[in-house]
Amino acid sequence: MIVADTNLIGYLYLNSPRSAQAEQVYRKDPLWAAPLLWRSELRNVLALYLRKNLLSLEAAHQIMLAAMQLVRSREYEVNSWQVLNLAASSPCSAYDCEFVALAQDLQVPLVTGDRQILAHFPQVVISIQQYCDLA
Repeated sequence: MIVADTNLIGYLYLNSPRSAQAEQVYRKDPLWAAPLLWRSELRNVLALYLRKNLLSLEAAHQIMLAAMQLVRSREYEVNSWQVLNLAASSPCSAYDCEFVALAQDLQVPLVTGDRQILAHFPQVVISIQQYCDLA
């Protein structure tokens, strides 16, 4: 199991330069976990795609449904104290620190392309590319 941030989940369902890597991560480990926050973040991304006419409303609904199926039964609340401690010790947002806190709690890697998270939490975070390169 891995913790997947919202960007990785989005890459899996939205056409992007990182879609192939997201698919490779999924083939390596299809058990993706995320804090409950991921739903709001993905809805926000989908709303942006809708406003830019990059997706139809029906396509956005289908992507959200598929993503919810992907993470079902592996969505977690995170400890606010832990999130705030992580945010206080780094320049990362509390939103990003929710993913880090969950990875710490589950003792699994957080897979992300976010450079700031990668730079500040190397003990628990791995880049998408590095994860793909693992044997």
